[in-house]
Amino acid sequence: QVQPVESGGGLVQAGLSLTLSCTAPGRILSIYTIAWYRQAPGKQREFVARINSGGSADYADSVRGRFAISRHNAKNTNYLQMNRLTPEDTAVYYCKVGNSLWGQGTQVTVSS
Repeated sequence: QVQPVESGGGLVQAGLSLTLSCTAPGRILSIYTIAWYRQAPGKQREFVARINSGGSADYADSVRGRFAISRHNAKNTNYLQMNRLTPEDTAVYYCKVGNSLWGQGTQVTVSS
């Protein structure tokens, strides 16, 4: 199984924005549900957002209204746009394709 690959993480000041991307071989991202999870040190991995093949999206309460998940099928890429970031958003962010294909994660650090 080929893992999806996340990119776009980094250090960002609170209140600003950052966009993560998730790519996978072929057109897998166009037919499976794509989800983002995050895990902070010492904490359980938590759901952030997901989007299905029809474009229906849902979000965790902690990010609803600030984050937006989308997909660009022609580029085989999924995006997680994160706005008005806070230090509580600091975590490793993981992309999940379908039921079981996980990326290795990308670090997002939000400074005060």
